[in-house]
Amino acid sequence: MNVVVGIADMKVSRDPEAVLVTHSLGSCIGLAVYDPVARVGGLLHYMLPDSDLDHAKAKENPLMFADTGIPLLFKACYKLGAEKNRMVSKVAGGSQIMDPSGKFNIGKRNYAALRKMFWRNNVMVKAEDVGGTSNRTMWLHIATGELTLKVSGMGTKVL
Repeated sequence: MNVVVGIADMKVSRDPEAVLVTHSLGSCIGLAVYDPVARVGGLLHYMLPDSDLDHAKAKENPLMFADTGIPLLFKACYKLGAEKNRMVSKVAGGSQIMDPSGKFNIGKRNYAALRKMFWRNNVMVKAEDVGGTSNRTMWLHIATGELTLKVSGMGTKVL
């Protein structure tokens, strides 16, 4: 059963039948976390690195931003029984899609915000597929923690 995670959205589950999926990761980041003991997983699709860019939007939808969305993802997984020291994190996205000159570098800034937050909180990334100029779709299988990634023009792989 696919559970769609939209843009500026997050879903968490411990249902072994659930597959969390997010589409159209361009400059956005998809962050999947999974606790293999509790069999709890979550997927966040955030758009921008820092909620200071727009406080009103951050208040309305904190999942739009890395600095407010990432903590909410982890906390939602903890509520379902996940533990930080067992969590496996995988990341995709951060492409340079609509900014060919690299003037804004939203994808790079989104990824840098995640890495900085993870470094401060002693969280490691187990696998990633970031950068480039392709869109991505990712599926997190709650039963196994497997993350499947489809990269436009490059096929499907397991991260």
